[in-house]
Amino acid sequence: MTETTAAPTGVVGGFRPVDPLRRSLVAVALAAFVASLAFLPAHALQTSRTAADEPQYLLTAISLAEDHSLDLADELSAARWRDFAGHDLPRQTEPTPEGREISPHDPGLPLLLAVPVAVGGWVGAKVALALVNGALAALLVWTGVRRFGVSRRLAVPVVLALTLAPPLAVYGAQVYPELPGALCIAGILALTGAERRRSLAVAGVVALATAAAWLSIKYVPVAGLAASAALWGWWRRGGRRAVGVTVGAAAVLGMVWAAAHVAWYGGLTPYASGDFFTENGGQLSVMGDKPDRAARSVRLLGLLVDRDFGLGAWQPLWLLVIPAIAVLLVRRPPRWGSIAAPLAAGWVMATWIAVTMHGWWFPGRHLLHALPCAVLAIAWWLDRVAVGRVVAWAGVVIGIVSSLWLAAQAAFADVTLVLDPWATTDPVVRLMQLLLPDMRDHGIAVGVRYVGWLLVLLALAAMAVRHERRRSVLDDVVAEAIA
Repeated sequence: MTETTAAPTGVVGGFRPVDPLRRSLVAVALAAFVASLAFLPAHALQTSRTAADEPQYLLTAISLAEDHSLDLADELSAARWRDFAGHDLPRQTEPTPEGREISPHDPGLPLLLAVPVAVGGWVGAKVALALVNGALAALLVWTGVRRFGVSRRLAVPVVLALTLAPPLAVYGAQVYPELPGALCIAGILALTGAERRRSLAVAGVVALATAAAWLSIKYVPVAGLAASAALWGWWRRGGRRAVGVTVGAAAVLGMVWAAAHVAWYGGLTPYASGDFFTENGGQLSVMGDKPDRAARSVRLLGLLVDRDFGLGAWQPLWLLVIPAIAVLLVRRPPRWGSIAAPLAAGWVMATWIAVTMHGWWFPGRHLLHALPCAVLAIAWWLDRVAVGRVVAWAGVVIGIVSSLWLAAQAAFADVTLVLDPWATTDPVVRLMQLLLPDMRDHGIAVGVRYVGWLLVLLALAAMAVRHERRRSVLDDVVAEAIA
């Protein structure tokens, strides 16, 4: 008689069932990857697949792959951009007395894309960035569920709605550091609060913040605040030695970063090597020669509601970040500051530091690296609302339609991703454009619409806070009754 043993708990037929969360992570990663891949045939301009700064990043990636150098002099002289930038490339570099030409952009993205470019050229670079969008989607679902207590059934549609739609899906096929920067911020949020292997988590947070700095100096405020929130939490919970050692290591990494920039670019920022900045007042002219900070304040709401460049024009679900943050500030769940502080920093940078909101890029660029915080805030809030799942799945439908419609028109029609993406005939985008203000027009009608949207979103935030307070009172009553 043979002896039999019972299968371990949770094992069916000798096989352990796959964790539902793990299945969800794979599904959202694949969906977000495919959404970005749909933009691979799209045109940035009528005559080229890339535009503006994209060729600079690709040329630097080619140089790193082939010459192991940031010097683009040979690539520029050989017109290596013709495969992906058409027949003309505006000059951005300022030659040094030795004849070296360094692109005025941080080296993090070219380093990330060096191998993909060596293997598949510009197509390889865009496929790699589509993979980044997939990784971002999976990481946001995991973080929402594991770190912020969002139900899986709500986290999945919210993340899908926002990563399948522009701008995240589009930047998964645009050669810019914004999406890798967003992945760094999401990684910091995922590690925040981790107690298992605490020292490794602390080191990971600093490594991701450092990586964000190498992608772009613009990401330092957001990454720095996200990392500070994480380190402060560990410090308060007794991890002072690990935090202290890691902060010291971060200081050393910062000095290496500064020394390398001075040696390579001739200044603390890469802008020192650019011809525009040399001719127009130095590195800080990237923020504008005579910036009018007061006038830029209209971007506080404009980043959401501008007809063409506002996030809400492309995916209305982004508008819910206002009530979501309002409830987050009232409720203050664990680790709420790790969402609110970096998002505020990103909004400040995009409002008062960026030279313009309306630029030669796809909308949402200056805010994109902080959007993981917005995604988590929206998911957390909708999980507390009765109709949250319905709203989220409606957002998924809108996101899929918006991306596929725009991708098809940018590949086969006259619409381009950089010059005129708002020319899309997508009915949802068209409807939002009718409702939203065009902030490049300074007429009275635009001001009325702007104020109208401000009042609507503030009213929605007030209603959300009121609902949350009533829910909190009800929870207390139920708890007392049970006790």
